[in-house]
Amino acid sequence: MTAPAIGIDFGTTNTVVALAVAGDAARLVSFAHDNDSVVAFRSALSFHADPLDPRGRVVEAGPWAIDAYVEEPLETRFIQSFKTYAASPLFVHTNVLGRWFRFEDLLSAFLVRMRRHAGVDLAEMPKRLIVGRPVRFAGQQPDPALALSRYELAFRRLGFEEIRYAYEPVAAAFFFARKLQGDATVMVADFGGGTSDFSIVRFRRAKGIGGAGEVRSEALANAGVGVAGDAFDYRIIDRLVSPELGKGSSYRAFDHVLPVPARYYAAFARWEQLALMRASRDMREIRGLVRQALEPEKIARLVEILDHNHGYRLYLSVSRLKEALSSAEAATFRFEAGDVRIETPVTRREFENWIAPELGAIAGAADEALTRAGLAPSEIDKVFLTGGSSFVPAVRRLFAERFGEEKLESGGELVSIATGLALIGTAADVGEWTALAAA
Repeated sequence: MTAPAIGIDFGTTNTVVALAVAGDAARLVSFAHDNDSVVAFRSALSFHADPLDPRGRVVEAGPWAIDAYVEEPLETRFIQSFKTYAASPLFVHTNVLGRWFRFEDLLSAFLVRMRRHAGVDLAEMPKRLIVGRPVRFAGQQPDPALALSRYELAFRRLGFEEIRYAYEPVAAAFFFARKLQGDATVMVADFGGGTSDFSIVRFRRAKGIGGAGEVRSEALANAGVGVAGDAFDYRIIDRLVSPELGKGSSYRAFDHVLPVPARYYAAFARWEQLALMRASRDMREIRGLVRQALEPEKIARLVEILDHNHGYRLYLSVSRLKEALSSAEAATFRFEAGDVRIETPVTRREFENWIAPELGAIAGAADEALTRAGLAPSEIDKVFLTGGSSFVPAVRRLFAERFGEEKLESGGELVSIATGLALIGTAADVGEWTALAAA
């Protein structure tokens, strides 16, 4: 018997965990929060000073981190989307309430709290862990070896003896294979928060090899690009929010009128940078611009959003707009926090025009996977779309136009990768689908 395994899909937005034993279906780990049971554990951390110990700090993760932030936004350091720093050699550490945290420290703190909130489900964990990894990590010139070394340090602290890594779309392919009735060549398109990844896998029903109907698989190609749902969010922020916060406006410096630096808004629009910006030199400059700006009320809104940690509310407003535009041709973007009010009607066509560069990059990565596999679109039998951005009509249309609507499949958008990782962990040929960090 193959030993039991645990699969962890540590995502930019959510983290999902599954457990599996050979011969059985994988089981998702659930978390009880606010009288509800959830399997998608938000990839977020919060820190705030312990009122009983000035040198201490209280750490929370997932939805409990969000609760802590909403309850005391001025006293809480809130960090989300920190996966996007995993492969960045430029990110060394960040200061949180007087203590320096490296990436692996943030991930360790997150995992420890997540395990505690899982209760009995993760009280005794298997020795074998399969961790999902993107085909291409997010960021400029990402270093995948650095990312995996950071992962290794964090996960080792939880006591795992065998840690292996599998491409996230390959794991989703294992999840999807259960639906197949016969042989098929499948493209899996996984749209996360920070990356869009593609794998092409050939599945065959083995006859007379350990039992009729056993599925055998062969990986043909992988490709990926470091843009996905977060990049869509950026476009919404850039078009609807940043102009109301001073982007494109000017300020007076002595006898000169100069543009407000655009870099403030590039950083502001990326969720993972919001918490870091409050203590930066840019923040000091922004405060000074309130007195020099030709439209000071806009810069004042920017200061208020950063000072009062309104980033999460802004995130919710953007998410609501994307969800609305997935089912309607038009919707209204609404953001209200403190003294800041932004309300703008948006059509689906406008949104699709904004994200055209990202759609082009996604299409290019899908075509690259086909090229690497040496296949034409007509040779793909099924296309499995997974991840939150697979609900965006323009994304689905890309694949319908290439492969035909009848070939598209979806389902398990949030849980397919974790489930597939756990199933891979119990496979007899686990080494063919995974790698060690040093490999």
